[in-house]
Amino acid sequence: MRDLHVKLLAIGLLIFATSLIFYKATMLDLPLFPSEEVEVWSVEARVAFKPKEGPVKVRFSLPSSPEGFVIADENYVSGKYGLAVEPSANNRVAEWAIRRARGQQVLYYQLQLARDDTDLSTPKLDIASKHAQRVYFPSVPGYSEATATIVNALLDEVRQKSADIKTFTRELLLRFNAEQPDENVQVLLSNIKTEKARVELLRVVLAGARIPSRMALVLSLHDGIKHGKLVPWLQVHDGKQWLSFDPTGSIAELPNNAFIWQVGASPLLDVTGGKNAMVDFSISRHTQEPIFLAERRARKLDSHAMEFSLYSLPIQTQNMYRILLMVPLGAFLIVILRNVIGIKTFGTFMPILIALAFRETELLWGIALFSLVVALGLGIRFYLEYLQLLLVPRLAAVLIIVIILMTMITLFSHKLGFTHGLSIALFPMVILAMTIERMSLIWEEKGPSEALQQGLGSLLVASLGFLVMSNAVLNHMVFVFPEFLLIILAMILILGRYTGYRVTELWRFREVLKK
Repeated sequence: MRDLHVKLLAIGLLIFATSLIFYKATMLDLPLFPSEEVEVWSVEARVAFKPKEGPVKVRFSLPSSPEGFVIADENYVSGKYGLAVEPSANNRVAEWAIRRARGQQVLYYQLQLARDDTDLSTPKLDIASKHAQRVYFPSVPGYSEATATIVNALLDEVRQKSADIKTFTRELLLRFNAEQPDENVQVLLSNIKTEKARVELLRVVLAGARIPSRMALVLSLHDGIKHGKLVPWLQVHDGKQWLSFDPTGSIAELPNNAFIWQVGASPLLDVTGGKNAMVDFSISRHTQEPIFLAERRARKLDSHAMEFSLYSLPIQTQNMYRILLMVPLGAFLIVILRNVIGIKTFGTFMPILIALAFRETELLWGIALFSLVVALGLGIRFYLEYLQLLLVPRLAAVLIIVIILMTMITLFSHKLGFTHGLSIALFPMVILAMTIERMSLIWEEKGPSEALQQGLGSLLVASLGFLVMSNAVLNHMVFVFPEFLLIILAMILILGRYTGYRVTELWRFREVLKK
Protein backbone atom coordinates (compact mmCIF):
# COMPACT_ATOMS: atom_id res chain seq x y z
CA MET A 1 0.00 0.00 0.00
CA ARG A 2 2.85 2.37 0.84
CA ASP A 3 4.57 1.52 -2.45
CA LEU A 4 1.43 2.52 -4.35
CA HIS A 5 1.13 5.76 -2.37
CA VAL A 6 4.75 6.67 -3.12
CA LYS A 7 4.37 5.85 -6.81
CA LEU A 8 1.18 7.93 -7.14
CA LEU A 9 2.83 10.85 -5.36
CA ALA A 10 5.87 10.61 -7.63
CA ILE A 11 3.70 10.42 -10.76
CA GLY A 12 1.71 13.46 -9.61
CA LEU A 13 4.90 15.46 -9.09
CA LEU A 14 6.22 14.41 -12.49
CA ILE A 15 3.00 15.40 -14.30
CA PHE A 16 2.77 18.76 -12.54
CA ALA A 17 6.43 19.65 -13.11
CA THR A 18 6.54 18.57 -16.76
CA SER A 19 3.30 20.43 -17.50
CA LEU A 20 4.66 23.64 -16.03
CA ILE A 21 7.95 23.23 -17.89
CA PHE A 22 6.09 22.56 -21.15
CA TYR A 23 3.98 25.69 -20.66
CA LYS A 24 7.03 27.87 -20.02
CA ALA A 25 9.01 26.39 -22.90
CA THR A 26 6.24 26.58 -25.52
CA MET A 27 4.00 29.49 -24.54
CA LEU A 28 6.61 31.81 -23.01
CA ASP A 29 9.43 30.48 -25.22
CA LEU A 30 11.85 30.07 -22.32
CA PRO A 31 14.99 28.26 -23.58
CA LEU A 32 15.45 24.74 -22.22
CA PHE A 33 19.18 24.93 -22.83
CA PRO A 34 21.68 27.77 -22.67
CA SER A 35 21.33 29.55 -25.98
CA GLU A 36 22.88 32.45 -27.77
CA GLU A 37 21.45 35.87 -27.12
CA VAL A 38 18.63 36.92 -29.44
CA GLU A 39 18.72 39.79 -31.90
CA VAL A 40 17.20 43.04 -30.65
CA TRP A 41 16.64 46.16 -32.77
CA SER A 42 16.87 49.61 -31.20
CA VAL A 43 14.79 52.22 -33.04
CA GLU A 44 14.94 55.91 -32.18
CA ALA A 45 12.41 58.35 -33.63
CA ARG A 46 13.63 61.97 -33.57
CA VAL A 47 10.89 64.59 -33.76
CA ALA A 48 12.16 68.10 -34.48
CA PHE A 49 10.23 71.33 -35.02
CA LYS A 50 10.38 75.07 -34.45
CA PRO A 51 7.78 76.38 -31.96
CA LYS A 52 5.57 79.42 -32.43
CA GLU A 53 4.38 81.79 -29.74
CA GLY A 54 2.09 80.17 -27.18
CA PRO A 55 1.34 76.57 -26.17
CA VAL A 56 2.72 73.65 -28.16
CA LYS A 57 1.10 70.25 -28.59
CA VAL A 58 2.79 67.37 -30.47
CA ARG A 59 0.94 64.19 -31.44
CA PHE A 60 3.06 61.31 -32.75
CA SER A 61 1.74 57.86 -33.78
CA LEU A 62 3.43 54.88 -32.13
CA PRO A 63 3.33 51.19 -33.05
CA SER A 64 0.99 49.12 -30.90
CA SER A 65 1.73 45.44 -31.50
CA PRO A 66 3.95 45.08 -34.56
CA GLU A 67 3.32 41.78 -36.30
CA GLY A 68 6.28 39.40 -36.05
CA PHE A 69 7.95 41.40 -33.27
CA VAL A 70 7.60 41.95 -29.55
CA ILE A 71 8.20 45.33 -27.92
CA ALA A 72 10.95 44.65 -25.40
CA ASP A 73 11.24 48.19 -24.04
CA GLU A 74 10.39 51.78 -24.89
CA ASN A 75 11.41 55.17 -23.52
CA TYR A 76 10.43 58.80 -24.04
CA VAL A 77 12.96 61.63 -23.89
CA SER A 78 10.98 64.85 -23.71
CA GLY A 79 12.61 67.16 -21.18
CA LYS A 80 10.08 69.53 -19.61
CA TYR A 81 7.19 68.43 -21.81
CA GLY A 82 4.15 66.74 -20.36
CA LEU A 83 3.55 63.30 -21.85
CA ALA A 84 0.46 61.15 -22.29
CA VAL A 85 0.13 57.96 -24.35
CA GLU A 86 -3.37 57.32 -25.69
CA PRO A 87 -4.68 54.21 -27.46
CA SER A 88 -6.40 54.63 -30.80
CA ALA A 89 -8.20 52.26 -33.18
CA ASN A 90 -5.06 50.66 -34.62
CA ASN A 91 -2.12 52.52 -33.09
CA ARG A 92 -1.06 54.42 -30.02
CA VAL A 93 -0.52 58.16 -29.92
CA ALA A 94 2.07 59.97 -27.80
CA GLU A 95 1.04 63.50 -26.98
CA TRP A 96 3.65 65.97 -25.72
CA ALA A 97 2.49 69.34 -24.43
CA ILE A 98 4.18 72.44 -23.03
CA ARG A 99 2.93 75.94 -22.19
CA ARG A 100 5.81 77.81 -23.86
CA ALA A 101 8.91 76.74 -25.79
CA ARG A 102 11.78 78.62 -27.38
CA GLY A 103 14.32 77.66 -30.01
CA GLN A 104 14.57 74.44 -31.99
CA GLN A 105 12.79 71.61 -30.15
CA VAL A 106 13.75 67.91 -30.34
CA LEU A 107 11.77 65.03 -28.82
CA TYR A 108 12.81 61.35 -28.84
CA TYR A 109 10.93 58.08 -28.75
CA GLN A 110 13.13 55.00 -28.23
CA LEU A 111 11.90 51.48 -28.96
CA GLN A 112 13.47 48.04 -28.61
CA LEU A 113 12.09 45.25 -30.78
CA ALA A 114 12.84 41.54 -30.88
CA ARG A 115 11.73 38.93 -33.36
CA ASP A 116 8.67 37.02 -32.15
CA ASP A 117 7.54 34.18 -34.42
CA THR A 118 4.79 33.00 -32.06
CA ASP A 119 1.12 33.90 -32.38
CA LEU A 120 1.37 36.20 -29.37
CA SER A 121 2.14 39.28 -31.42
CA THR A 122 -1.58 39.99 -31.76
CA PRO A 123 -2.88 41.44 -28.47
CA LYS A 124 -6.12 40.48 -26.84
CA LEU A 125 -8.93 42.87 -27.81
CA ASP A 126 -11.63 44.16 -25.54
CA ILE A 127 -15.13 44.98 -26.80
CA ALA A 128 -14.27 48.56 -27.71
CA SER A 129 -11.15 47.49 -29.60
CA LYS A 130 -13.08 44.83 -31.50
CA HIS A 131 -15.57 47.48 -32.58
CA ALA A 132 -12.70 49.71 -33.69
CA GLN A 133 -11.12 46.83 -35.63
CA ARG A 134 -14.36 45.96 -37.44
CA VAL A 135 -13.92 46.06 -41.21
CA TYR A 136 -16.54 47.76 -43.38
CA PHE A 137 -16.98 47.38 -47.11
CA PRO A 138 -16.45 50.79 -48.71
CA SER A 139 -19.07 52.35 -50.94
CA VAL A 140 -18.21 52.99 -54.58
CA PRO A 141 -16.63 56.46 -54.88
CA GLY A 142 -18.33 59.14 -56.95
CA TYR A 143 -15.95 59.04 -59.91
CA SER A 144 -16.20 61.54 -62.71
CA GLU A 145 -17.64 60.13 -65.91
CA ALA A 146 -14.24 59.78 -67.57
CA THR A 147 -12.61 58.30 -64.46
CA ALA A 148 -15.50 55.87 -63.90
CA THR A 149 -15.06 54.52 -67.45
CA ILE A 150 -11.32 53.99 -66.92
CA VAL A 151 -11.69 52.40 -63.47
CA ASN A 152 -14.52 50.06 -64.52
CA ALA A 153 -12.60 48.89 -67.57
CA LEU A 154 -9.51 48.27 -65.43
CA LEU A 155 -11.49 46.43 -62.75
CA ASP A 156 -13.17 44.21 -65.34
CA GLU A 157 -9.80 43.16 -66.75
CA VAL A 158 -8.39 42.44 -63.29
CA ARG A 159 -11.50 40.57 -62.17
CA GLN A 160 -11.27 38.14 -65.10
CA LYS A 161 -7.67 37.21 -64.18
CA SER A 162 -8.12 36.79 -60.42
CA ALA A 163 -9.83 34.38 -58.07
CA ASP A 164 -9.98 36.20 -54.73
CA ILE A 165 -9.07 39.48 -53.09
CA LYS A 166 -5.40 38.59 -52.77
CA THR A 167 -4.96 37.70 -56.44
CA PHE A 168 -7.20 40.63 -57.44
CA THR A 169 -4.92 43.10 -55.64
CA ARG A 170 -1.78 41.45 -56.98
CA GLU A 171 -3.10 41.60 -60.55
CA LEU A 172 -3.99 45.27 -60.10
CA LEU A 173 -0.49 46.06 -58.82
CA LEU A 174 1.09 44.25 -61.75
CA ARG A 175 -0.75 46.62 -64.10
CA PHE A 176 0.20 49.72 -62.11
CA ASN A 177 3.88 48.68 -61.91
CA ALA A 178 4.33 47.39 -65.44
CA GLU A 179 7.28 48.80 -67.39
CA GLN A 180 4.83 50.02 -70.03
CA PRO A 181 1.43 50.53 -68.35
CA ASP A 182 -1.64 50.56 -70.55
CA GLU A 183 -3.41 53.80 -71.42
CA ASN A 184 -5.97 53.54 -68.60
CA VAL A 185 -3.25 53.20 -65.93
CA GLN A 186 -1.19 55.98 -67.47
CA VAL A 187 -4.14 58.34 -67.23
CA LEU A 188 -4.69 57.47 -63.54
CA LEU A 189 -0.99 57.90 -62.72
CA SER A 190 -0.57 61.15 -64.63
CA ASN A 191 -0.90 63.41 -61.55
CA ILE A 192 0.67 61.07 -58.94
CA LYS A 193 3.92 62.45 -57.50
CA THR A 194 4.45 60.67 -54.16
CA GLU A 195 4.23 57.13 -52.82
CA LYS A 196 1.42 58.09 -50.44
CA ALA A 197 -0.59 59.52 -53.31
CA ARG A 198 0.03 56.28 -55.22
CA VAL A 199 -1.36 54.20 -52.33
CA GLU A 200 -4.38 56.49 -52.02
CA LEU A 201 -5.04 56.08 -55.76
CA LEU A 202 -4.92 52.29 -55.38
CA ARG A 203 -7.37 52.53 -52.50
CA VAL A 204 -9.77 54.57 -54.61
CA VAL A 205 -9.58 52.02 -57.43
CA LEU A 206 -10.10 49.10 -55.00
CA ALA A 207 -13.09 50.91 -53.50
CA GLY A 208 -14.68 50.63 -56.96
CA ALA A 209 -14.68 46.85 -56.35
CA ARG A 210 -15.81 47.43 -52.73
CA ILE A 211 -12.59 45.91 -51.34
CA PRO A 212 -11.60 47.20 -47.86
CA SER A 213 -8.16 48.77 -47.90
CA ARG A 214 -5.97 51.07 -45.87
CA MET A 215 -2.51 52.59 -45.86
CA ALA A 216 0.27 51.24 -43.65
CA LEU A 217 3.56 53.00 -42.90
CA VAL A 218 6.39 50.46 -42.80
CA LEU A 219 9.85 50.79 -41.28
CA SER A 220 12.67 48.62 -42.63
CA LEU A 221 15.26 47.50 -40.08
CA HIS A 222 18.88 47.87 -41.17
CA ASP A 223 21.78 48.24 -38.77
CA GLY A 224 23.40 51.68 -38.79
CA ILE A 225 20.51 53.65 -40.32
CA LYS A 226 20.63 57.30 -39.17
CA HIS A 227 17.94 59.00 -41.26
CA GLY A 228 15.38 56.31 -41.95
CA LYS A 229 11.92 57.05 -43.28
CA LEU A 230 8.60 55.25 -43.19
CA VAL A 231 7.48 53.72 -46.49
CA PRO A 232 3.74 53.60 -47.37
CA TRP A 233 2.32 50.14 -48.12
CA LEU A 234 -1.12 49.02 -49.16
CA GLN A 235 -3.23 46.70 -47.01
CA VAL A 236 -6.41 44.92 -48.13
CA HIS A 237 -8.77 42.77 -46.08
CA ASP A 238 -9.68 39.34 -47.47
CA GLY A 239 -12.46 38.70 -44.97
CA LYS A 240 -10.14 37.11 -42.40
CA GLN A 241 -7.03 39.22 -42.13
CA TRP A 242 -5.20 42.24 -43.49
CA LEU A 243 -2.78 41.48 -46.33
CA SER A 244 0.16 43.80 -46.93
CA PHE A 245 1.32 44.73 -50.45
CA ASP A 246 4.29 46.73 -51.64
CA PRO A 247 2.72 49.42 -53.87
CA THR A 248 5.82 49.44 -56.10
CA GLY A 249 5.66 45.66 -56.65
CA SER A 250 3.31 42.75 -56.06
CA ILE A 251 4.77 41.22 -52.87
CA ALA A 252 1.96 40.08 -50.57
CA GLU A 253 3.88 39.99 -47.28
CA LEU A 254 6.27 42.12 -45.29
CA PRO A 255 9.99 41.32 -45.36
CA ASN A 256 11.44 39.75 -42.22
CA ASN A 257 13.33 42.94 -41.40
CA ALA A 258 10.33 45.27 -41.61
CA PHE A 259 7.33 46.04 -39.41
CA ILE A 260 4.27 48.25 -39.57
CA TRP A 261 4.66 51.46 -37.58
CA GLN A 262 1.24 52.96 -38.30
CA VAL A 263 -1.96 51.97 -40.11
CA GLY A 264 -4.76 54.25 -41.22
CA ALA A 265 -5.02 57.68 -42.77
CA SER A 266 -4.30 59.72 -39.61
CA PRO A 267 -1.11 61.83 -39.81
CA LEU A 268 2.07 60.33 -38.40
CA LEU A 269 3.11 63.66 -36.81
CA ASP A 270 0.83 66.58 -35.95
CA VAL A 271 2.35 69.68 -34.30
CA THR A 272 0.01 72.38 -33.01
CA GLY A 273 1.83 75.61 -32.24
CA GLY A 274 4.92 74.70 -34.26
CA LYS A 275 6.25 74.64 -37.80
CA ASN A 276 8.84 72.84 -39.95
CA ALA A 277 8.12 69.57 -38.16
CA MET A 278 9.99 66.48 -39.30
CA VAL A 279 10.75 63.00 -38.00
CA ASP A 280 13.81 60.81 -38.59
CA PHE A 281 14.48 57.23 -37.56
CA SER A 282 17.81 55.82 -36.36
CA ILE A 283 18.25 52.05 -36.14
CA SER A 284 20.89 49.83 -34.54
CA ARG A 285 21.13 46.13 -33.75
CA HIS A 286 22.40 44.34 -30.63
CA THR A 287 21.75 41.15 -28.67
CA GLN A 288 19.96 40.38 -25.41
CA GLU A 289 19.11 37.38 -23.23
CA PRO A 290 16.02 35.36 -24.27
CA ILE A 291 14.64 35.49 -20.72
CA PHE A 292 14.02 39.22 -21.12
CA LEU A 293 11.72 38.58 -24.06
CA ALA A 294 9.94 35.80 -22.19
CA GLU A 295 8.92 38.32 -19.54
CA ARG A 296 7.28 40.44 -22.24
CA ARG A 297 5.40 37.44 -23.62
CA ALA A 298 4.16 36.60 -20.13
CA ARG A 299 2.74 40.11 -19.76
CA LYS A 300 0.99 39.87 -23.13
CA LEU A 301 -0.59 36.58 -22.08
CA ASP A 302 -1.59 38.01 -18.69
CA SER A 303 0.48 35.19 -17.20
CA HIS A 304 1.87 35.49 -13.69
CA ALA A 305 4.48 32.79 -14.28
CA MET A 306 7.34 35.25 -14.73
CA GLU A 307 6.30 37.30 -11.71
CA PHE A 308 7.43 34.39 -9.54
CA SER A 309 10.52 33.77 -11.63
CA LEU A 310 13.92 33.81 -9.94
CA TYR A 311 14.88 36.55 -12.39
CA SER A 312 12.61 38.91 -10.46
CA LEU A 313 14.97 38.69 -7.46
CA PRO A 314 17.92 41.06 -6.92
CA ILE A 315 21.07 40.04 -8.76
CA GLN A 316 22.94 39.20 -5.55
CA THR A 317 20.11 36.92 -4.42
CA GLN A 318 19.96 35.32 -7.87
CA ASN A 319 23.63 34.41 -7.69
CA MET A 320 23.10 32.79 -4.29
CA TYR A 321 20.20 30.67 -5.56
CA ARG A 322 22.19 29.61 -8.61
CA ILE A 323 24.33 27.68 -6.12
CA LEU A 324 21.63 26.55 -3.71
CA LEU A 325 19.40 25.10 -6.43
CA MET A 326 22.21 22.80 -7.51
CA VAL A 327 22.38 21.12 -4.09
CA PRO A 328 19.32 18.90 -4.80
CA LEU A 329 21.13 17.54 -7.87
CA GLY A 330 24.04 16.66 -5.64
CA ALA A 331 21.65 15.02 -3.17
CA PHE A 332 20.13 12.96 -6.00
CA LEU A 333 23.62 11.92 -7.04
CA ILE A 334 24.37 10.73 -3.50
CA VAL A 335 21.15 8.71 -3.41
CA ILE A 336 22.21 6.90 -6.58
CA LEU A 337 25.82 6.38 -5.51
CA ARG A 338 24.96 5.15 -2.02
CA ASN A 339 21.68 3.25 -2.45
CA VAL A 340 22.11 1.90 -5.97
CA ILE A 341 25.86 1.64 -6.48
CA GLY A 342 26.88 1.26 -2.83
CA ILE A 343 29.79 3.71 -2.46
CA LYS A 344 30.64 4.38 1.18
CA THR A 345 31.13 7.98 2.33
CA PHE A 346 31.61 9.96 5.54
CA GLY A 347 28.12 11.13 6.39
CA THR A 348 25.20 11.46 4.05
CA PHE A 349 25.59 14.91 2.53
CA MET A 350 29.12 15.76 3.66
CA PRO A 351 30.57 15.11 0.16
CA ILE A 352 28.14 17.61 -1.39
CA LEU A 353 29.24 20.35 0.99
CA ILE A 354 32.82 19.57 0.04
CA ALA A 355 31.81 19.71 -3.64
CA LEU A 356 30.43 23.22 -3.07
CA ALA A 357 33.89 24.25 -1.84
CA PHE A 358 35.43 22.70 -4.97
CA ARG A 359 33.41 25.23 -7.03
CA GLU A 360 35.70 27.97 -5.70
CA THR A 361 39.00 26.11 -5.42
CA GLU A 362 38.77 24.12 -8.69
CA LEU A 363 38.66 20.34 -8.60
CA LEU A 364 42.32 19.23 -8.52
CA TRP A 365 43.45 21.92 -6.09
CA GLY A 366 40.40 21.25 -3.94
CA ILE A 367 41.19 17.54 -3.70
CA ALA A 368 44.82 18.28 -2.85
CA LEU A 369 43.98 20.87 -0.17
CA PHE A 370 41.22 18.72 1.32
CA SER A 371 43.52 15.67 1.52
CA LEU A 372 46.30 17.73 3.09
CA VAL A 373 44.09 19.22 5.83
CA VAL A 374 42.44 15.86 6.62
CA ALA A 375 45.80 14.06 6.74
CA LEU A 376 47.38 16.62 9.08
CA GLY A 377 44.25 16.85 11.19
CA LEU A 378 43.99 13.08 11.46
CA GLY A 379 47.52 12.89 12.85
CA ILE A 380 46.74 15.51 15.49
CA ARG A 381 43.43 13.81 16.24
CA PHE A 382 45.25 10.58 17.17
CA TYR A 383 47.31 12.59 19.64
CA LEU A 384 44.10 14.02 21.17
CA GLU A 385 42.83 10.48 21.60
CA TYR A 386 45.86 9.79 23.77
CA LEU A 387 44.75 12.68 26.03
CA GLN A 388 41.34 10.98 26.55
CA LEU A 389 39.24 14.13 26.21
CA LEU A 390 35.47 14.22 26.37
CA LEU A 391 33.53 14.29 23.11
CA VAL A 392 32.54 17.98 22.95
CA PRO A 393 35.94 19.38 24.03
CA ARG A 394 37.62 17.00 21.61
CA LEU A 395 35.44 18.22 18.71
CA ALA A 396 36.11 21.84 19.68
CA ALA A 397 39.84 21.13 19.76
CA VAL A 398 39.71 19.50 16.34
CA LEU A 399 37.82 22.52 14.96
CA ILE A 400 40.47 24.90 16.31
CA ILE A 401 43.23 22.73 14.86
CA VAL A 402 41.51 22.74 11.46
CA ILE A 403 41.34 26.55 11.50
CA ILE A 404 45.02 26.74 12.48
CA LEU A 405 45.98 24.34 9.68
CA MET A 406 43.95 26.32 7.14
CA THR A 407 45.58 29.56 8.26
CA MET A 408 49.08 28.08 8.03
CA ILE A 409 48.45 26.61 4.58
CA THR A 410 47.13 29.98 3.42
CA LEU A 411 50.21 31.82 4.73
CA PHE A 412 52.68 29.34 3.21
CA SER A 413 50.82 29.38 -0.10
CA HIS A 414 50.95 33.16 -0.20
CA LYS A 415 54.69 33.18 0.51
CA LEU A 416 55.36 30.53 -2.12
CA GLY A 417 53.15 32.27 -4.70
CA PHE A 418 50.49 29.55 -4.96
CA THR A 419 47.32 31.61 -5.34
CA HIS A 420 45.09 28.52 -5.29
CA GLY A 421 46.16 27.83 -1.73
CA LEU A 422 44.45 31.02 -0.59
CA SER A 423 41.07 29.54 -1.49
CA ILE A 424 41.32 26.93 1.29
CA ALA A 425 39.47 29.42 3.51
CA LEU A 426 36.36 28.61 1.49
CA PHE A 427 36.26 25.05 2.82
CA PRO A 428 33.55 24.45 5.46
CA MET A 429 35.51 24.28 8.70
CA VAL A 430 32.94 22.30 10.67
CA ILE A 431 32.65 19.73 7.87
CA LEU A 432 36.43 19.27 7.84
CA ALA A 433 36.46 18.84 11.61
CA MET A 434 33.64 16.28 11.49
CA THR A 435 35.36 14.44 8.63
CA ILE A 436 38.56 14.13 10.66
CA GLU A 437 36.62 12.99 13.74
CA ARG A 438 34.57 10.46 11.79
CA MET A 439 37.60 9.08 9.97
CA SER A 440 39.55 8.64 13.20
CA LEU A 441 36.67 6.72 14.83
CA ILE A 442 36.33 4.38 11.85
CA TRP A 443 40.12 3.96 11.83
CA GLU A 444 40.00 2.77 15.44
CA GLU A 445 36.84 0.66 15.17
CA LYS A 446 37.16 -0.95 11.72
CA GLY A 447 40.78 -0.40 10.77
CA PRO A 448 42.66 1.85 8.38
CA SER A 449 41.40 0.00 5.27
CA GLU A 450 37.76 0.88 5.96
CA ALA A 451 38.67 4.46 6.90
CA LEU A 452 40.66 5.01 3.71
CA GLN A 453 37.91 3.36 1.67
CA GLN A 454 35.28 5.73 3.00
CA GLY A 455 37.65 8.68 2.65
CA LEU A 456 38.33 7.90 -1.00
CA GLY A 457 34.60 7.27 -1.54
CA SER A 458 33.81 10.69 -0.11
CA LEU A 459 36.37 12.33 -2.40
CA LEU A 460 34.97 10.45 -5.40
CA VAL A 461 31.40 11.50 -4.63
CA ALA A 462 32.49 15.08 -3.97
CA SER A 463 34.32 15.16 -7.30
CA LEU A 464 31.29 13.80 -9.20
CA GLY A 465 29.07 16.21 -7.30
CA PHE A 466 31.32 19.09 -8.34
CA LEU A 467 31.08 18.05 -12.01
CA VAL A 468 27.28 17.86 -11.79
CA MET A 469 26.74 21.09 -9.87
CA SER A 470 29.14 23.09 -12.06
CA ASN A 471 27.53 21.94 -15.31
CA ALA A 472 26.34 25.01 -17.21
CA VAL A 473 23.41 23.23 -18.89
CA LEU A 474 22.04 21.82 -15.63
CA ASN A 475 22.56 25.14 -13.89
CA HIS A 476 20.56 26.93 -16.59
CA MET A 477 17.73 24.38 -16.61
CA VAL A 478 17.28 24.37 -12.83
CA PHE A 479 17.45 28.16 -12.50
CA VAL A 480 15.09 28.93 -15.39
CA PHE A 481 12.80 25.98 -14.59
CA PRO A 482 12.89 25.39 -10.81
CA GLU A 483 10.13 22.81 -11.43
CA PHE A 484 12.95 20.42 -12.31
CA LEU A 485 13.47 20.05 -8.56
CA LEU A 486 10.03 18.41 -8.32
CA ILE A 487 11.18 15.88 -10.92
CA ILE A 488 14.30 15.24 -8.84
CA LEU A 489 12.11 14.85 -5.76
CA ALA A 490 9.86 12.35 -7.56
CA MET A 491 12.87 10.28 -8.63
CA ILE A 492 14.26 10.31 -5.08
CA LEU A 493 10.89 9.12 -3.74
CA ILE A 494 10.94 6.21 -6.19
CA LEU A 495 14.53 5.32 -5.25
CA GLY A 496 13.52 5.60 -1.59
CA ARG A 497 11.59 2.32 -1.98
CA TYR A 498 14.43 0.52 -3.74
CA THR A 499 15.43 -2.64 -1.85
CA GLY A 500 17.38 -4.50 -4.53
CA TYR A 501 21.08 -5.32 -4.73
CA ARG A 502 23.64 -2.57 -4.89
CA VAL A 503 26.19 -2.72 -7.68
CA THR A 504 29.05 -3.28 -5.23
CA GLU A 505 27.13 -6.13 -3.62
CA LEU A 506 26.79 -7.86 -6.98
CA TRP A 507 30.59 -7.92 -7.14
CA ARG A 508 30.87 -8.96 -3.50
CA PHE A 509 28.48 -11.89 -3.87
CA ARG A 510 29.51 -12.77 -7.42
CA GLU A 511 30.37 -16.41 -6.51
CA VAL A 512 26.97 -16.96 -4.86
CA LEU A 513 25.16 -15.42 -7.81
CA LYS A 514 27.02 -17.65 -10.24
CA LYS A 515 25.81 -20.75 -8.37
